[in-house]
Amino acid sequence: MKIAMLGSGFIARFYAESLHAQRRTDRIITVYSRSLENAKRFADDYKLQHHTDSMTQAINLAEVDVVLIALPNHLHESAVVECAKAKKHVICTKPLGRNAKEAKRMLDMVEEAGIFGGYLEDLCYTPKFLKSLENIKQGSIGRVLWAKSRETHPGPHSDWFWDKEKSGGGAIIDLGCHCVEISRNFIGKNVKPLEVMCWADTQVHPIDAEDHAIGLVKYANGAIGQFEVSWAFRGGMDLRDEVMGTEGTIWVNSFLRTGFEMFTTGKGDGYVAEKAEVNKGWLFPVGDESHELGYPHMFTDMFTAIEENREAQETFYDGYVVNAILDAAYKSAETKLWEPVILEDWRGDDVDSSKKDFASYDDEYYLIKEEILPNGDIKLILKHKISGEVIQKTTT
Repeated sequence: MKIAMLGSGFIARFYAESLHAQRRTDRIITVYSRSLENAKRFADDYKLQHHTDSMTQAINLAEVDVVLIALPNHLHESAVVECAKAKKHVICTKPLGRNAKEAKRMLDMVEEAGIFGGYLEDLCYTPKFLKSLENIKQGSIGRVLWAKSRETHPGPHSDWFWDKEKSGGGAIIDLGCHCVEISRNFIGKNVKPLEVMCWADTQVHPIDAEDHAIGLVKYANGAIGQFEVSWAFRGGMDLRDEVMGTEGTIWVNSFLRTGFEMFTTGKGDGYVAEKAEVNKGWLFPVGDESHELGYPHMFTDMFTAIEENREAQETFYDGYVVNAILDAAYKSAETKLWEPVILEDWRGDDVDSSKKDFASYDDEYYLIKEEILPNGDIKLILKHKISGEVIQKTTT
């Protein structure tokens, strides 16, 4: 694929490092930036023949197969408008929109134009996530009951993130979009999100948006998704997921503590890892940051999907659903109540699948718990199916 990069900042460079690493065949051929100086610097760094401060020119370059939006949140929609006009496939960094209405307009535009719309949710492509999802789909942990995702760090890099109007919010829109989509995948994208309870506050920074939040998302099958996000966490970037099912549990630590630890007195001045706050003492570098964060798998899926004329694992529709869930989270943070997820366009199952299917011990009793005691006996906790009486039974 020949790619037009819209944006020249932090995330655009992360994407470029992944796309141009090793012997990749998908290449950026042009870059747009609102600053011509920044566009030229980016083009020089990645050996591009073309750079511009005209978005329309970059998108309409004849050789361009796909447009990659790596712009601030408030510029996503205008970029998608231009892609739709030019009939150019588009992939967009997270979050898709600042709210669900904005995301829905972008979704409608790409579908009406008949172009590909891929949602660049990199944390749903990390090797650990993909392996976890595979195990869940194989039934290794049974029915998923609870999925928890956490992303915390000392705060984003650019000024626009801290501007509520430009970003659409604070830590929830910036980090909660990752966490919500991770849980959606684990619980099942076909399962409808119903309502959200969220606490949010501005604890540290002098901004209008929240820098810390915790939320619960209730799904139609009875499962709960939980997100924990913060711009006030000190010590680097902490990415962790937990999934609990009827037959097992998965714990994933994707960043911060991944098995690579190094001590230094600080003589070196090299880059450590994204959001690392210090470069001396005990550090936690990352071997291949783009790989650990899912970028190679993400771009492979996107471009292969375009070639095969199929949907990617993460689409503009997914981005829209995520925005709708986050809208409910913001409303709940204000009202202190469970707030419904408003989805004008729901494409999953409408069946309420929350009916409990309890394990039977025999025709008379449900099995509550079975455990082996220190003396080798097996203790069973049973409940009578009719009377409701709870009893215990021990076998040797």
